[in-house]
Amino acid sequence: MTISETHTKVLIVGAGPSGLMMAAQLLRYGVQPIIIDIKRGPTDESKALAVQARSLEIYRQMGVIDRILKDGKQAQAVSFNRSGKQLAKLQFSNVGEGQTLFPFIHLYQQSKNERLLLEFLTLNCCPVYWETTLTSLKQTAEMVEAQLQSGENMHTLQCDYVVGADGAHSMVRKQSGIAFSGDTYQHEFYLADVELNNETLNGNEVQLYLEKRGFSAFFPMPEINRYRIIGNLPDILSKDENLQVEDVLPYLNNITGLPVNIAHNYWFTTYRLHHRMADKFRQQRCFLVGDAAHIHSPVGGQGMNTGLQDAYNLAWKLAGVVNNQLRASILDSYSAERMPIAKDLLGTTDRVFSFLMSGSVFSNLFKRWLLPLALKWVWSKNSIREEFFKRVSQIGISYRDSSINLNVSQATQVKAGDRLPYLKVFDEKKQLETDLHEWCSKPGFTLIVLGKLSELDLFTLAKWITQNYQPALNFFYLPPSAKNQHIFDVFEIKPNQAKSLIIRPDMHIGLMNDKVDMVLMDNYLRNIVGVI
Repeated sequence: MTISETHTKVLIVGAGPSGLMMAAQLLRYGVQPIIIDIKRGPTDESKALAVQARSLEIYRQMGVIDRILKDGKQAQAVSFNRSGKQLAKLQFSNVGEGQTLFPFIHLYQQSKNERLLLEFLTLNCCPVYWETTLTSLKQTAEMVEAQLQSGENMHTLQCDYVVGADGAHSMVRKQSGIAFSGDTYQHEFYLADVELNNETLNGNEVQLYLEKRGFSAFFPMPEINRYRIIGNLPDILSKDENLQVEDVLPYLNNITGLPVNIAHNYWFTTYRLHHRMADKFRQQRCFLVGDAAHIHSPVGGQGMNTGLQDAYNLAWKLAGVVNNQLRASILDSYSAERMPIAKDLLGTTDRVFSFLMSGSVFSNLFKRWLLPLALKWVWSKNSIREEFFKRVSQIGISYRDSSINLNVSQATQVKAGDRLPYLKVFDEKKQLETDLHEWCSKPGFTLIVLGKLSELDLFTLAKWITQNYQPALNFFYLPPSAKNQHIFDVFEIKPNQAKSLIIRPDMHIGLMNDKVDMVLMDNYLRNIVGVI
């Protein structure tokens, strides 16, 4: 299939998880992108495994969550082992209870994510042009000219905007002249996607084996007896370019103290890990998301999820500009919001990974004697477990310092820029239970008013929305009630007070005000967000 168009509003380069999510989100807002990829088709390799709670919330908003939950599995725990003996176990079952509808770490391979998103694109009549390469980009203030190659055919495409989701070797990044700063870890690693015949391993737990000479980790996959195994190669094997999984087995058996019996090998590879970040996430009309913008160690299962959220953050802003609903200045907020997240993530994963790989005397003594005690003590504290889940699940990500938020509230727990808390809501009229996230399932902004309003005030507010912001602003009203008091407590609403929240399309709070003020809401939407 070849591209017939000569112009597109948005060209997405790369059809991995980030690029596919970018296309899917644009489609939700009525923007039909063109998406290309150099590969022949979606990956058959499992690659990234963990889908964190924040990503699951995005998939729920898209209406595809049931499929993901059905075809994946929860990681029940992570155990730390040495010399074949368990040192400590951290239970993960519902570790984030009350913080999200998905209080767990979900195992669902990257290959499944890609196929799910491809089906979403297909249902919305958006094809992926496989085996199509971006060869060059030329930018002006008004347009990007992209040269594409498919087989022997060359094609020139005029683009309003280009999104580079084309991985660590991104052509969009290179053509935009953006540096990719960072380094490569000195060790070489192996990855095996296998079916095991081993009753010792627990198919619901992540199991880590830490030794002086290295480490290995077993990640259970949704399929019965199937595991992802990763570890560092011993120096004696690191020079061999034709390694097979059988070459690693003796070393793996030695590290784990177990006989690792492989019934079937689906995929085996060796690789080096990098930690790098683009100096800019935007150059004029070109944007970077996912691995094109940042790569890091796999600690915590953050990579794919961060890329999905890059796309989620950028898509609604780009769609608003393309649809002539938002001023182009809002696009500046993408880099401003996502670059600090990527920088913090690189720092955190680098520190943890460097500690795991350290062969120093102190590190080995700590891992053997003090780490188990420290983990057990830390995990016994509810507050620490909650903070751990917020970070790993990415529900704790906040954009409080962003220029497109406005906080006019004395509340201390929740502020503008924070992800909207997951709170259950009892609908008094329908006598049904829902939640605040369900209220934000439609594309666009959502106005939530909490507190007692008169019928006249409600009518005036609804009329203002209809005349000025229909259908860009969805409206929900929650009066005080005993069954919903917990919501009023979280937002620190006093008796006889009404509070207004405008929720951004990405479920972060844009405006938080201790009263209902249409003038202020209008100022926020018109002058801060840039609604046209």
